[in-house]
Amino acid sequence: MITLWVAAGVLSAAAAIIILLRAAGAASNAGSGDPTLEVYRRQLRELDTLTEGGLIDAGEYAIAKAEAGRRLLGAASQVPKVWSSNVIDRPWVAAVIAMAGGSALALYLVIGSPTLQDQPMSARITNWRRTQPDNLSAREMVAVLRQVTTKRQDPEGFRYLALAEAQSDNPSGAARALRKAIALAPQRTDLWEMLGEVLVTQAEGRESEAARKAFDEALKRDPKAITARFHLARARDQAGDRDGAVAVLRAILSDLSPADPRRQDLQQAIKEALLPHQTSPPSAPVMGGDQMSMIRTMVAGLAERLKTNPDDPAGWVRLVRSYAVLGDAAARDGALAQARARYRGRIDILSQLDAASKAEAMK
Repeated sequence: MITLWVAAGVLSAAAAIIILLRAAGAASNAGSGDPTLEVYRRQLRELDTLTEGGLIDAGEYAIAKAEAGRRLLGAASQVPKVWSSNVIDRPWVAAVIAMAGGSALALYLVIGSPTLQDQPMSARITNWRRTQPDNLSAREMVAVLRQVTTKRQDPEGFRYLALAEAQSDNPSGAARALRKAIALAPQRTDLWEMLGEVLVTQAEGRESEAARKAFDEALKRDPKAITARFHLARARDQAGDRDGAVAVLRAILSDLSPADPRRQDLQQAIKEALLPHQTSPPSAPVMGGDQMSMIRTMVAGLAERLKTNPDDPAGWVRLVRSYAVLGDAAARDGALAQARARYRGRIDILSQLDAASKAEAMK
């Protein structure tokens, strides 16, 4: 690190020396004659050359020469103001420059970190990958996951990247990551729902046309998708169809189990939609906590859904893979054992489960 600052100091000193030398050169020529007179004399010579070459006629030559001569006489009649520098001030200027550079260096040595090693971005990411995800900031997590997804094209990796991008207040990056995940796994309902939610965030809470299309795609794959139905109900409310929105919200509420924590959000949304002169759409449930809490909440939701609807091979594969990526070996092995017991005669599903259990843990 100290090498960088030494190099910067040397370059600054070189620039200051060049400026002082040029200033000294200008001061040495301060008493020379006025260059304006030579400019007008050159114009007169050029007019003669143009006339001899036939480029201007005699009339134009006479007018131009008279004008140039007039300017020459006017400049010659004026007393030029000669600029001169004060030689006594030069050492003071040099001293001030030296003091500024020396003070900056001394201040850095006192409060800076001259012995700190260089930290290129690649080395930082390598260090972050060795760190527990809970100890990383959202932006550090984004850097790690971008590198991971570049090397390993996996929809789960892009989904985690989207969560980290959203936590970093970068909905555009989250949308890009989700579109890449969808390109790899277009039949996954949860990815379409997440994309829709990100697009709603980009639209500052409005159910944009792009968001509605994403939620429609989710419903094509799962007509019971809670998040997609909720947001499409909000879209109805925003369009003025309050009765239709309330009907959809009540239908969603009836599909949820009594212990589902989302019931409270839905009940609040229904109350808001029923208020007279409602000017703002019902608010969407907000998931709090850091990015890893968000990830674990989604995985826990998938595990809870499989308890009530266990006949979902793709869901079990996704759950096993999620636990593996999170590095939760105990939960991964438990989910894998349950899935194997349920699908012991299905070789195709068992192979998918084994492959999911071997997914690389996020570092």
